[in-house]
Amino acid sequence: MSAVPAEPVETPEPAWRQRAVERSTRAAKLRAEQRVQRFLDAAQELIADKGTTDFTVQEVVERSRQSLRSFYQHFDGKHELLLALFEDALSTSAAQIREKAAAGQDPLERLKIAVDLLYDSSTPREGQQSPLFTDFAIQLLVTHPDQVASAHLPLLAYFTELVEEAVEAGQAVTAKPRRTASLIMQTAMFTAQAPAAPVGAHPSPITAEEVWTFCLGGLRGPGTTQGPATTAPSADAPATKATTTTRKASAATPRTTPAKKTTTTPQKRAAAAKKAAPAKKTATKASTSKAAASKATHPQA
Repeated sequence: MSAVPAEPVETPEPAWRQRAVERSTRAAKLRAEQRVQRFLDAAQELIADKGTTDFTVQEVVERSRQSLRSFYQHFDGKHELLLALFEDALSTSAAQIREKAAAGQDPLERLKIAVDLLYDSSTPREGQQSPLFTDFAIQLLVTHPDQVASAHLPLLAYFTELVEEAVEAGQAVTAKPRRTASLIMQTAMFTAQAPAAPVGAHPSPITAEEVWTFCLGGLRGPGTTQGPATTAPSADAPATKATTTTRKASAATPRTTPAKKTTTTPQKRAAAAKKAAPAKKTATKASTSKAAASKATHPQA
């Protein structure tokens, strides 16, 4: 009878080997991150110098003092490099807005601060060029809208968080906080970048306050009264001048009392006819006397 061979026992990897691999991987990751950042910094400098995104990959490689081979190890091409810059800028903007909006006392106030900051950062500055947003972002929106949406995810996540907190606090009404947050963001960004609306002969730019008022109306839902102007006065509130005048006019106007409906019985009708009979008889006598007097005065008639 042959013995059944025992199953091989796996020998655990030595701890020193795991540490060595992790250290090697960590070092390689750090070097890769540094190379990528050098490419990004070089591209950012070229944009600042030229005032446009019209540069070549070779220019980026030369300014970063790295190899072309290293560039294509990390990026597919210029488009992906610009996309990385765009995503990095939006991520930094989201972190700054989150930090500054934290000063708000409640969710709605924090959301207002975030809207104001987003509007301000999206407003074009005279003499300051932002080709990454004015040129590349617009082209990206037409050719790769999914990449634009992906780049805005950090900002959208924070605005969604604020809308959800406002709903929980009873300050907003919406069944789709994420969709509402997206509408608020797009309203602030695109309104800030749009040309001023013409009012008469002069252009009148839409302000951040107007944008917030518009967004607030959508957050509170249809039919919501806002401000004291639309609030009905309480029963204890003093009467206004118009109310006092109305009351005086009402008091001066005489009121007509509707006639009471009476019921006439046969007995009452008979009594009324009896009273009317002497009066009719008297009237007949008076008429006869008057005719006789007239005949005496005018015998020829």
